[in-house]
Amino acid sequence: MRYALTFETFEKEYSETVEPDDLVVISAPEGGSVDAASMLLELVRGNHIPLVVLPKGHPGSQRLKMVVSVAPAILLACDIQRGTHPEQHVLCSSSELAGMRISGTESGVEIEQMPPDTAVEYYDPGGSADDKQQCI
Repeated sequence: MRYALTFETFEKEYSETVEPDDLVVISAPEGGSVDAASMLLELVRGNHIPLVVLPKGHPGSQRLKMVVSVAPAILLACDIQRGTHPEQHVLCSSSELAGMRISGTESGVEIEQMPPDTAVEYYDPGGSADDKQQCI
């Protein structure tokens, strides 16, 4: 489903179109509940809740337990401050996952630069099996 997603920054508000093949990725750099990530995914996908982008250096950034990125391909990085990047192709991650690239493909999702001994599990929070905007 195609929809507009609003981003709120301290300077402005803007919207981007989310295409059916775009990925919605939830990151919990210190780990977290898959159920909570699923709820956040539903708020973004199903309810189109606006995403807030904090300014660099904002003290609230360290209290964010989960962050969201929406793009056709997403690069995980540990050298960014969570919640402060309006660029949706980069997402805060743990150092172990830094450098991974997650991309949507015609057949699903491709993960590049995955560390050895990393397990990928599929979690179906509901919806179509063809819907790439699921939890992985």
